[in-house]
Amino acid sequence: MATGISRCMYCGDSLGTAIDHFEPLHETPLRAFDWLNHLLACTHCNSHGKRDRFPRDGVGAPLLIDPSSTDPADHLWLSLTGGEYEPLTPQGRATIDVFGLNRADLAKGRRAAFTRTKCMLRELGRCAGEEADEIRSSLSAQPFADVLAAMITASALPNPPRFLGGPEVVAVLRTYGIRP
Repeated sequence: MATGISRCMYCGDSLGTAIDHFEPLHETPLRAFDWLNHLLACTHCNSHGKRDRFPRDGVGAPLLIDPSSTDPADHLWLSLTGGEYEPLTPQGRATIDVFGLNRADLAKGRRAAFTRTKCMLRELGRCAGEEADEIRSSLSAQPFADVLAAMITASALPNPPRFLGGPEVVAVLRTYGIRP
């Protein structure tokens, strides 16, 4: 249901310990038992961030990104070196605002995840077999799986940025077809 191991589907950091009704029950009571309306969330995103906030656009469509049905990358750009999201759409802007996706602790965590991920990818390029499988599994299970996803996207560019960790890291991302 969520990337990694029971991580919040919104911020990707904290352990998901709550179930969020994506569309609030006070607005859509008939979706109370709709499985597709249940998302794994951390307490901060569910209770402190979203609470009863559910912004809509002028025609009534939700402005928050539902990560179970929409690719967040269509609405958000992650700065790997800064650890913060930049909105690409009004949905991206509302999601950053409601869930506090650029909180200092999240940005710091994403920067650290970027450093860890580069190191793990370099090591993955040097090993094979069971050890390589363990590294792939660890990459997919770590907090901030969005960092790995952003690195995969950047590695597919014709001229991948140098800050990705150099050609060795880009080659591993492209060769192993790693998916978060």
